[in-house]
Amino acid sequence: MTVDIRVIRAGQMYRYYLRETVVGDGRRPARTPLRAAQEQAGVPVGRWMGRGLGLAVLGLAPGEEVTEAQLRNLFGERGRHPYADRIEAERLAAGDSPKEAFKAGALGRRVTVTGVDFVFRPQPTIYLLWAFGDEETRRVIEAAHERAIERVLEWIEDEVAVIRYGKDGIYRVRPPGGLVAARFRHYEARSGRPLLHDHLLLSVKGQRLDGKWGSIHTTALHENTVAASALYNELVAAEVCEALGLATEPRTVTPGRRPVMEIAGVPNELIRWTARRSDQIAACLAELEHEYVTAVDDDGELKFLPVVSERARAKMNQIAARKTRPPKQKTQPLAQLRAWWKVSAILTSKVAADVINSLLEHARAAAAAIRARVAAVVDVALAAVDVTATVFVMNEGGRFHRRHLLAEARRHLALVMRGRRRDPGLDEEIVAAAISTHCLDITERKTVRGLEAGYRLYTARWSLSDLPARRRPPTPAPDRQPPADPGEPAAPRSPGQDVGEWEIPRIPLQYERAVLAGAVVRQKLRTTTVTVVRGRAYDVVAHQQAAMPEQLLAPEPADSEHDDQEQKPGRRDAIDMTALRALRASRTDVEALDLTADRLRHLQDMYTKAGEDARARAARWTAPDDADAVRPVRPDDQQAHRPQEPGPHRGREAGH
Repeated sequence: MTVDIRVIRAGQMYRYYLRETVVGDGRRPARTPLRAAQEQAGVPVGRWMGRGLGLAVLGLAPGEEVTEAQLRNLFGERGRHPYADRIEAERLAAGDSPKEAFKAGALGRRVTVTGVDFVFRPQPTIYLLWAFGDEETRRVIEAAHERAIERVLEWIEDEVAVIRYGKDGIYRVRPPGGLVAARFRHYEARSGRPLLHDHLLLSVKGQRLDGKWGSIHTTALHENTVAASALYNELVAAEVCEALGLATEPRTVTPGRRPVMEIAGVPNELIRWTARRSDQIAACLAELEHEYVTAVDDDGELKFLPVVSERARAKMNQIAARKTRPPKQKTQPLAQLRAWWKVSAILTSKVAADVINSLLEHARAAAAAIRARVAAVVDVALAAVDVTATVFVMNEGGRFHRRHLLAEARRHLALVMRGRRRDPGLDEEIVAAAISTHCLDITERKTVRGLEAGYRLYTARWSLSDLPARRRPPTPAPDRQPPADPGEPAAPRSPGQDVGEWEIPRIPLQYERAVLAGAVVRQKLRTTTVTVVRGRAYDVVAHQQAAMPEQLLAPEPADSEHDDQEQKPGRRDAIDMTALRALRASRTDVEALDLTADRLRHLQDMYTKAGEDARARAARWTAPDDADAVRPVRPDDQQAHRPQEPGPHRGREAGH
């Protein structure tokens, strides 16, 4: 994700932000005024953000400079008015008691959690263009970055933020005046490499319709961080691409995981040049994984599983990030940093100097090729299938909320649009289509929270029981030393064998299965006997080939009226695997779409099986001697719409 969230608490946590975060993650000298410390660090001053009404109530204005006293009152003094000192002095001068004067400067009840810190950072290819481009490019990217943050904050104000009040927080209202946030700009990472990012310190204080002040429910902010990150990624990429004439392409960062949308034409070697921290974390993670699969108790038995699950790997990745976290360096002015970055990249990134000096021109050339080949056509019906299948597979137990569909819909749009702006509300339209067509509401109506639209629980209407098993550990390579089996002592490492020289078995990633699930469901819907979904809305071949280079395109699919005919021999060889393997070496968007030769063959096998199953069911329906038999359950029957798990005793439902 490119948006992180962290809680701000009054006390030591707030002092950390006042010492380091507000001055570019440097170290603020003792007894140095905030404005002077920011000038010494070479970072801009903080600015207030939010709806004008909410800021006006507090005597603030959008874009106004953030002062130290305002920060201390709002975030450090358990949620007081930004001008609480002045208010208190005026009330004391008017004859009020100290208690009454202090109460006048408060915003409702005092709180311990005074705010949350949202960190917004664009994709690496965007801040590389920002770091190596000219002044105009830098200003365009920073303006797009700021507009994207504003749009995300508006979405949080309108759709996410709620004030809880009443017994057990039973009542929830949107803050009509919006939220109040302070934004601080940073330029570099802890490693000293370029990393444009902003800290948005969002106050939890909000005013209700009756004028009273309450606290924003921070759990709702945490729950919607993924959807906020997907929206920010989509917006900042569209703003940058439209302003500079660029396009995006999907690239695979970790095999088996979701591709990341990056600016086309920016070499991956430059991304690797900025990823020094990632290399350190990866090395530490390999050591932690080896310790995990070989750890034994006092009886010599394995403490954990002999494979690394996705959840365990995520936790170990957090540990590795903490263990390898370097100390913060002294901040420097941006002009000096940009000059040093360019020299360092030319000397150490293995990218030609002329490419670095003309990075924007290379990106524009790549964008012209992509835009000439890939049309930005959004098929809402087909997008609803992809979104539902992905969310269904990637959530535990196949259960999910609306926010999961919304985040996935935004990722889908970013993939399809390739850096173009989309119509407002298109993500909501996809979610509405997914819920109405492919999702089943399984919410327990007993709780008040469950009745809210954002907390309704859904599952898919169709079964994916014919997919491969979800948890199938890979077979270790024969030339590598596998970990010990459960119940046996861990085998000692061979002399001279370092960590990383053998492969740690891992459970297959969920995204691989999600991609396959979407393809299988689309083929099922395309081959169904319901005429409503027969046609371009579920044209699987055209959809999958939309982003593929010409040399990989398969022949045009047959007309819809001839869909019943069997596939001609040789159709499965329509995609040139030699060209595909050559493109994998150059890390193009084809690799990021996970279109490996192995997976293509797997998908084609699944298509054939799904088609045979559909023809067999159609034959049972039309058989004359089966008129009195029990009909198979229709795909739209509610009896088949409950959540199902693959198993050996599902009867006829397992075939749906």
